[in-house]
Amino acid sequence: MRKIALVTHPEAQHHVEQKVGGWYDTGLTERGQQQATAIAAVLGAELPQSSPIYSSDLQRTSQTAALIARSLHSQVVLDQRLREMSYGAAEGRDQAWFDQQIVYPPQSAGRLDHRVYPSSENRREVATRIYAAMESIINSAAQQLVIVTHGFAASFVIAAWIGMPLEALGLVAFQVNSGSISWLTQSAPFHNRTLASLNDTHHLAKF
Repeated sequence: MRKIALVTHPEAQHHVEQKVGGWYDTGLTERGQQQATAIAAVLGAELPQSSPIYSSDLQRTSQTAALIARSLHSQVVLDQRLREMSYGAAEGRDQAWFDQQIVYPPQSAGRLDHRVYPSSENRREVATRIYAAMESIINSAAQQLVIVTHGFAASFVIAAWIGMPLEALGLVAFQVNSGSISWLTQSAPFHNRTLASLNDTHHLAKF
């Protein structure tokens, strides 16, 4: 059975500073490192040694991936295409300020190309790069692996896995919290792709 652990990075410095994230490149807090170690312990028990790890190249994800790699004795492939949505010039600014600047999308038409901030990416741009990254990952020989990404980006990883058309992604959103593990599977003989588990955070209970 093909089995993919989809991990969202845990607590990062911009979370506690209440800054806009996106491509704003902060590392994990001390608590976030502890959370990432707990994630690594779960994956070490669920996946075989040397399972490859694909990760966004930002600090908070690459640090998470490095701790998982230590548990699995495996290598990390950093891929910029797995980054979070870019919020452009708003990145690193106070979240409270940004909340007043957001231009919310329409309820139906035009959502895929809508920008929440003038210099931000839109959903189409995020989805296009994540779908390209997922095509490379899915076409790899690895049957069991890890993908480390971000909360919003994770929805597009899942959508790519289950084969949602890009044009349908204007409305897609899976509830995925920081430090979560979701499982994507595919089994014989029908080879259907499944979202077997979404947003598991039980390993964070003591933090």
